Amino acid sequence: QVQLVESGGGLVQPGGSLRLSCAASGSIFRINAMGWYRQAPGKQREMVATITSDGNTNYADSVKGRFTISRDNANNTVYVQMNSLKPEDTAVYYCNALIVERGWWYPPLNYWGQGTQVTVSS
Repeated sequence: QVQLVESGGGLVQPGGSLRLSCAASGSIFRINAMGWYRQAPGKQREMVATITSDGNTNYADSVKGRFTISRDNANNTVYVQMNSLKPEDTAVYYCNALIVERGWWYPPLNYWGQGTQVTVSS
């Protein structure tokens, strides 16, 4: 069974920085795209940043220039470095990955982490 485990959330003051990590484990043959999404109270889950296996990235307009997504393919891990944090960045952040299990003939499946809280407040 594949699992995604996030870490690195917490409380930070406006203007501060946090780095989130997400490690995938289990019967993994290949990981295609990975990404970070967030959900604030009363709002829908939204894409924050994604990265393909080749390293191509995509960012939400609201985080461009402040957040940087990266991945370590050897360790099945994705990161997001969050700088210049704002109160509106407060949300539960979820890791997402499109994973092919066991062998190339298996279809890719979408997996989510359990979420990690990020709170930006003075």
